[in-house]
Amino acid sequence: MTSSITVIQSRDNALVKDLRRLAQDSTAYRKQGRVWLEGDHLCRAALTRGIRPAMAVFSESFWPQAQVSYGQAAVKNVVIADALMADISGLESAAPMGFLVDLPSAAGLQPGLPTVVLDRLQDAGNVGSILRSASAFGFVQIAAVKGTAALWSAKVLRAGMGAHFALRMVEGLAPEDLLALELPLLATSSHEGDYLHQAALPWPCGWVLGHEGQGVSSELQARAAQHIRITQPGGEESLNVAAAAAICLHASAAAR
Repeated sequence: MTSSITVIQSRDNALVKDLRRLAQDSTAYRKQGRVWLEGDHLCRAALTRGIRPAMAVFSESFWPQAQVSYGQAAVKNVVIADALMADISGLESAAPMGFLVDLPSAAGLQPGLPTVVLDRLQDAGNVGSILRSASAFGFVQIAAVKGTAALWSAKVLRAGMGAHFALRMVEGLAPEDLLALELPLLATSSHEGDYLHQAALPWPCGWVLGHEGQGVSSELQARAAQHIRITQPGGEESLNVAAAAAICLHASAAAR
């Protein structure tokens, strides 16, 4: 059964304006309740996880070759002028296609699930990279404390490379909301606590990763069951938070 097709040529079209906001405004998805997935990789990752987009959008020049692989993926197909696709995109070189999907339900935290807690992380690249590591190492829930970069923003989506669709994600949380996890929290630190390679790591658990400059907040440090640091014989003051996350989450996976 062929999906319906709409052709758009006007820059002032309402859909084009909505897509532009989703691509370029990091929090627009919260208002629209929809997420823009730009490019083949993210679209394929969504399909692999069983997500059917509400709409697939193609540039006019790409549409003839897209019909075979994507023509029936969405409820509705939209074909737009190449110049409009470039105008929508937040990338230097616009992708020729994208999916519009409904924002997954932002249900509350589910207790007992292996979780990564993001405490006011600012950099979208770091957040996306941590999501990839979480998915790779068996963590299934992300708990983002208020002040963390928007999880479904275009930049975090690109950095996550499809990990979003394997994770349960809850954002805008207060520190006290983490009590609902019913898990031991492991707070990362650059200067105190047990060294990771010597620590007994519980499973399941919640790893707490803190702000790039300030680290984990004092409130969450106080709530932690363990404080963990990574040995750095090379003498650097600290590790990038995404690098530290990959090391810590791998250690948990290996210890299981």
